[in-house]
Amino acid sequence: MLLKPNPSSGVPIYLQLMGQIKHAIETGALRAGEQLPGIRKLAEELVINPNTIAKVYRELEHEGVIELRQGAGAFVAERKEAAVRPQILRALPLIRNLIAKLAALNLSEEEMRRLFEAELANLRENGLPKATSKR
Repeated sequence: MLLKPNPSSGVPIYLQLMGQIKHAIETGALRAGEQLPGIRKLAEELVINPNTIAKVYRELEHEGVIELRQGAGAFVAERKEAAVRPQILRALPLIRNLIAKLAALNLSEEEMRRLFEAELANLRENGLPKATSKR
């Protein structure tokens, strides 16, 4: 599982991680029943406080996204509805195309990420329509 929090984004790390885990589940990168990394291991890998990971896991459990099993760890929860939203599947080719074009301009992953985050912030500031959550 690839989690990459961005400390300079202005969004709290725990919210970034929650969003990244949810996205991994929605896109099928994480499947129902799959085990998530342990709290200490993930905290060391991301060089963040283990309490942050514990908070992420507790919040995701509260939302029904994962299950915490005493002594066994955290697992992606079984869901009755389809985990992959059709909108996400339709957006993937657009995103891949955009990333390919940005890579052709020799932009780094971090530069791409900053551009994307800046445009999202611009959308929020200008009050343009936001996507609505259907979860």
